[in-house]
Amino acid sequence: MSLSVAMKAARGALQANATSTGVVSRNIAGVNDPAYSRKIASLVTTDGPVRVVISRASDTLLFDKTIHSTSELAGRTEILKGLQSLEDTVGDTEEGRSVSAKISAVKTALANAAGQPNDINLAKAAVAAAKDLARTLNQASATVQKVRFDADQDIAKSVGTINDLLGQFDKANKAVVLGTTTGADISDALDNRDKILAQLSQEIGIHTSVRAGNDMAIYADNGAPLFDRGARTVTFAPTTAFGAGTTGNAVLIDGIRVTGNGSMMPLQAGRIVGLMTVRDEAAVTYQKQLDAIAGGLIKAFAETDKNSATGTAFAGLFTNAGNTALPAVNTGLASSIQVNAKADPELGGNPFTLRDGGMNAGSQYTYNDTNAASYVDHLRALQSALGAERPFPSDSELPASASLLTAAGASVSWLEATRKGASKRVEDESAFLDRASTALSNATGVNRDDEVATMLELEKSYAASAKLLATVNAMLQTLLDAVR
Repeated sequence: MSLSVAMKAARGALQANATSTGVVSRNIAGVNDPAYSRKIASLVTTDGPVRVVISRASDTLLFDKTIHSTSELAGRTEILKGLQSLEDTVGDTEEGRSVSAKISAVKTALANAAGQPNDINLAKAAVAAAKDLARTLNQASATVQKVRFDADQDIAKSVGTINDLLGQFDKANKAVVLGTTTGADISDALDNRDKILAQLSQEIGIHTSVRAGNDMAIYADNGAPLFDRGARTVTFAPTTAFGAGTTGNAVLIDGIRVTGNGSMMPLQAGRIVGLMTVRDEAAVTYQKQLDAIAGGLIKAFAETDKNSATGTAFAGLFTNAGNTALPAVNTGLASSIQVNAKADPELGGNPFTLRDGGMNAGSQYTYNDTNAASYVDHLRALQSALGAERPFPSDSELPASASLLTAAGASVSWLEATRKGASKRVEDESAFLDRASTALSNATGVNRDDEVATMLELEKSYAASAKLLATVNAMLQTLLDAVR
């Protein structure tokens, strides 16, 4: 081997060593970054000097499983959070804040009033218990609609995040494609692209397709294209206020709805799906339960015509926003139920109308004709009506037929069972994501000990190459001295 060839070999080895050392340094710097994939420096020998080719550790199957699990967990977490917010309407069962506890309080107050029908304080206490029950229903309904409104606002934020991430992905994907074309090191660009995909999968379920030149397309989990050589537009119009009968808007991709009952191919996973489930399913069902109970209360305490079984019944102790007519539908009753002003002493009413009737015009609605202080028939009739079984809508998830107290207890049980089920699914998906992430990290992540060991090997290689270079330099110097 000539000295010039030896010199070139030594210089090439030093350059390769420097590049490899840089790769190891990058790996060590990214050891705590979950989005970083291990870089691999491979030596390639040809007719010319040795060169280094940088590749990137990857496992497409594990990565796909990880982003799928990320989408599932994000959606299920939002459902659990929504249900936990709805459970605020129940609180600790020992505190007696639930609708069920308030109905029991009204039942007890009625029994106390019937025991001493001439006691104005007991009559007032029964009216106060009824006001407390109506207020609890009002507050519960307000909480439900706030949960729906918050979910709707979060959907809007999620859509904004999706559009922003698709814009970032466009830049990252172009960097990968350009680097692939020019033969540049694209390992960091690939990391950046995968990082964006991981963030996007939290908002919406996705799957990807890699084409020639490392170009990537993104599709939502319902098949709708999100990115195909350009970002698609995802839109959503938030609702300004929610009531019991309000229907929120759908999410659209390129103008096609991908959520809700009107969607031919709805989205399956991601934060958006979880928020939609809270807004349009869980909260709506719970609202229907509250409305059905409120409607049952209004009808149970209605004043009926004592002279005719077919006579018109009017609202008694409980009314729908003060209306005397009985409501035809239950929608919104939990938010509008209130105690009749005719019985509310704070509004100038007479609490003894609870005992005697007469909250509505006409003698046929006054049951205590003689104004007897010991009259208890109507109070007992109200107790019986409160405990009587009545039908409930099939879409409310309440028993088909039950007393109001039983129905209120069933509502609490449904909410708790639904929350427990959601919590279990979150725990299961969290465990699956943890396993998938660990497996992906083992396959593509950085092991600090391995990198340090590689660095030591590179130091030895550097020392050998430097010694060779120094030897060749000394030989050349000796040769030049001999020529002189």
